[in-house]
Amino acid sequence: MKIAFWQIGKTKENYLKSGEEQYENRLKHYLSFESKVFPDIKNAGKLKPIDLKKAEAKMILGQIQNSDHLILLDENGRTYTSSEFASFNEKLFHSGSKRIIYLVGGAFGFDQSLYDRADRKVALSKMTFTHQMVRLFFLEQLYRAMTILKNEQYHNT
Repeated sequence: MKIAFWQIGKTKENYLKSGEEQYENRLKHYLSFESKVFPDIKNAGKLKPIDLKKAEAKMILGQIQNSDHLILLDENGRTYTSSEFASFNEKLFHSGSKRIIYLVGGAFGFDQSLYDRADRKVALSKMTFTHQMVRLFFLEQLYRAMTILKNEQYHNT
């Protein structure tokens, strides 16, 4: 079983990139983990948000297998405490899925076709964050979940 973390567009801020790299490296100690960055859509600035979301969805859906478990990081998703998120992931690990994909959308969110394909939606907070910041916050929370499951010190430090 593999955890995949997919994002649209590169992280632009160096301080966020550095944090992402740190947590990605830490996660590889706990599980089979891959991070995939899809390129920004060409001429995105000239597209209406609805058309941009459709183009992004087409690109993403072309990479998803039927056996994948797709989880959208979405502001309207279910919220968890860190311990609950750890338990949620532990159940997913035993679900029989070969790959669990957590997906961060573009600046305008997701097209309906991705909502239709998704198995779940998870929100990191009731607050709104940039889609760039969410990447770092998610990776830290996934790392925290792994330390909780391994009963390691990090969670309460």
